[in-house]
Amino acid sequence: MAHSAQLGFQDAASPLMEELLHFHDHALMIISFISVFVLYIITAMATTKLTDKLILDSQEVETIWTVLPAIILVLIALPSLRLLYLMDEINQPHLTIKAIGHQWYWSYEYTDYEDLAFDSYMIQTQDLTPGQFRLLEVDHRVVVPLDSPIRALVSAEDVLHSWALPSLGLKTDAVPGRLNQTTFIASRPGVYYGQCSEICGANHSFMPVVVESVPLSHFEDWVTFMAHDA
Repeated sequence: MAHSAQLGFQDAASPLMEELLHFHDHALMIISFISVFVLYIITAMATTKLTDKLILDSQEVETIWTVLPAIILVLIALPSLRLLYLMDEINQPHLTIKAIGHQWYWSYEYTDYEDLAFDSYMIQTQDLTPGQFRLLEVDHRVVVPLDSPIRALVSAEDVLHSWALPSLGLKTDAVPGRLNQTTFIASRPGVYYGQCSEICGANHSFMPVVVESVPLSHFEDWVTFMAHDA
């Protein structure tokens, strides 16, 4: 969950998000180095004899500023491609959830369980109880078991939506007539908040996503309760 005056990302709650944070820090260090180095060169050219013709026409300098950027691009590309592969890898998920976007709410189906489906609406401000978050709480949360690979199938019924959960490293477009899939593992128990990240109409900012990660025994109790309640 984000907090006031926060500058960085939310705390990672999945192995994938941890990898994304590491890659962000890796790329940021390279960008910072380049920025400082270029600033130094510009300053040196304005204040010293670096503008000497013998230096500017040097074959060695031209070789360096051609080869060095290529090496830097490789250092960024390799971990980036690895991450892209990990984000697309779905290997024997323990649970499959279908998330369908509507104007303006989400509906969910647990495809491994018969008749386990529900709609998830944002709780209006006047109905909030103490401790709940305005514009983020929903009447029915998505409950998932802890430390289990989860596959999410994301689609939409009317217009483009986006199913996004920053703490879990998820952001998947919901496209009408198409199923997009993503995977995640919640590595610690808790409640994780997200929102539709596609401008989908007048109430775009009022269709939050809430995922609650619980131990397996609690998840089985929840499934039993939902089946009995249905």
